[in-house]
Amino acid sequence: MKKMPIRSEGAPAPVGPYSQAISAAGLVFVSGQLGIDPASGKMPPTVEEQAELALKNLESVLEAGGSCLDSVLKTTVLLADMKDFSRVNSIYSRFFKEPFPARAAYQVAGLPLGGLVEIEAIALSGKD
Repeated sequence: MKKMPIRSEGAPAPVGPYSQAISAAGLVFVSGQLGIDPASGKMPPTVEEQAELALKNLESVLEAGGSCLDSVLKTTVLLADMKDFSRVNSIYSRFFKEPFPARAAYQVAGLPLGGLVEIEAIALSGKD
């Protein structure tokens, strides 16, 4: 089994030594996406804006890997504050349709670059 790195110019470059995603065994494993605007490299101030950008970045990486949001099997949502859970859900529900992916959500002590939300995913790939 060969693993293939995935890179999308429509999403921000990784902020560390990792790939945006890896494709292997018919799956795409997308690293956590922050709400960074890929054009400016900046994060907007609100959790809603960051969630929307994180999901758009996730979508861009999935598409670069021959996948799409409809093929997502599982997501993990990391929040700087669990009080933002319902706000992020309102944005998240605009990107995913039934049957919704399985999901876990956690509050964490901190996110890279001071982010408020980070979202990762595992999806079926159309390339393997």
